[in-house]
Amino acid sequence: MEHKNSTLNRLYYWLIIAFFYAPIIYVVIFSFNSSKSLTNFSGFSLRWYQKMFADRTIMESIWYTVACAVIATAVSTVIGTITAIGLSKSRRIIKEAVTQVNNLPMLNPDIVTAIGFMLFFTSLRIQTGFTTMVLAHIAFCIPYVMLSITPKLRTLDPNIAEAALDLGCTPLQALWKVIIPQIKEGIFSGALVAFSMSFDDFVISLFTTGPGINNISIYVYANVKRINPTINALSSIIVFVITAVLIIINVVPMIRERRKGKENEKNLKGALD
Repeated sequence: MEHKNSTLNRLYYWLIIAFFYAPIIYVVIFSFNSSKSLTNFSGFSLRWYQKMFADRTIMESIWYTVACAVIATAVSTVIGTITAIGLSKSRRIIKEAVTQVNNLPMLNPDIVTAIGFMLFFTSLRIQTGFTTMVLAHIAFCIPYVMLSITPKLRTLDPNIAEAALDLGCTPLQALWKVIIPQIKEGIFSGALVAFSMSFDDFVISLFTTGPGINNISIYVYANVKRINPTINALSSIIVFVITAVLIIINVVPMIRERRKGKENEKNLKGALD
């Protein structure tokens, strides 16, 4: 009976994996197809990659997407980190009130948030474009950064910052040299979440951008109803980049840990000798 359950669990697991990754593999394979067909693989070719890099509209959409994501990530990470640290030292009432407000963008449907941003910019007579899209991305990324950092702050000893101040640190030095090094994992994870949310966003970008300013999501949406294999090439490059980044993020810490382990072994051997 246990063997049967184990087999069913494995089958269920592999079915879920196939459901999520089969479409991605399909897109990657047909991005190298020599013809326009999305059902018949007629031969290997880099034709659509060449066409993609030669397409000015696609290159502009990639530029706007990356630039918006980088700016939004940098600004939201700084603001979210400072806000989370400030809230950790605030009164309980203020903390709970700000936390509830902070959760609203994550609980609201994207369409509601997008319409809210659009009406806000329209009421202020601000012409929508790249700047408004970046501002909207910063606003909805901040809550995710704070959500990643807050659990790390709760594990810190509240007396550490006060001890640093007693030992002669200025408030800025205590923040930079004492608090931030201990919550850097939360900051890093928050920045990754912010970047992925900004890079992937479609609905809010569509409502807050202006004419001629399209990110990858908007470009794909505008061309998805017609056969355009360059979209497969674009999607495949995104998959390759994300896979490479994930491998680096997971492999680099492992290499560091191994090096530290070897250094500790050497030091231990040297001490014993």
